[in-house]
Amino acid sequence: NAAAAAGVSVAAVILKGNDTPFGSVGWWAYAGISCFLVLFAGIMSGLTLGLMSLGLVELEILQRSGTDSEKAQAATILPVVQKQHQLLVTLLLCNAVAMEALPIFLDRIFHPVVAVVLSVTFVLAFGEVIPQAICTRYGLAVGANFVWLVRILMIMCYPIAYPIGKLLDCALGHNESALFRRAQLKALVSIHSKEAGKGGELTHDETTIISGALDLTEKTAQEAMTPIESTFSLDVDSKLDWEAIGKILARGHSRVPVYSGNPRNVIGLLLVSANYAMKYYSDLSCMFFTNSTILNLTR
Repeated sequence: NAAAAAGVSVAAVILKGNDTPFGSVGWWAYAGISCFLVLFAGIMSGLTLGLMSLGLVELEILQRSGTDSEKAQAATILPVVQKQHQLLVTLLLCNAVAMEALPIFLDRIFHPVVAVVLSVTFVLAFGEVIPQAICTRYGLAVGANFVWLVRILMIMCYPIAYPIGKLLDCALGHNESALFRRAQLKALVSIHSKEAGKGGELTHDETTIISGALDLTEKTAQEAMTPIESTFSLDVDSKLDWEAIGKILARGHSRVPVYSGNPRNVIGLLLVSANYAMKYYSDLSCMFFTNSTILNLTR
């Protein structure tokens, strides 16, 4: 049968290795080593993205305010990530060794062209795309589970990775914790607001309070003041009847300016907390409370 013969011939070409016949112990050994190299390269690629994308500030935040599992994972990863350049060199070195060795072993059990095609395909799919997609989403958990392997590799690669890491430290500087500026913190708070529509838990009032607190060091007294024309105030001779008391309480202020004649001539502040006692003294003027509930500003 010509078709069967052609199929056998194609299979023979594909499986044509240097000195390793298909099905032998050596063939399966090389195949197993090739699978291990693909898996190892994938782990190194994923850890490179997962660990290097975790900032020191982010890990410290998780240590203090994360869940119990996140606190444990962050505490496990932090000592390793602090040596960022040495860690980077170690992971890249191991990844490069695995990817360079893979075609050598595949060439022993497949035709050279097939070995190159399989090497590129396996490295791209199982050594790059899938591991990095997983570690992008679960970088903290994956990094914590493989930190033991990373420590071993850092010891094994120490003679090469340590001096290169130190050179990078000298050339590029230590990657210290990048803290947020005030403007960045305000933007971060606004993003976490419920109104931003991104799943945040902060209410509008909470966002306003936090943003206002961050602005205090830059805000002047003039910016915080209310114009006298827009200020709710009382004449010193005005009656504190039920209507006036209702207006005072409706405003919600703890202190109300009291003026004499001209609204700009403020002579004191009426303590609103004392208004609870005013219900017994309706129809009295503010002057009646001058000594007890009005803070004198004329001194």
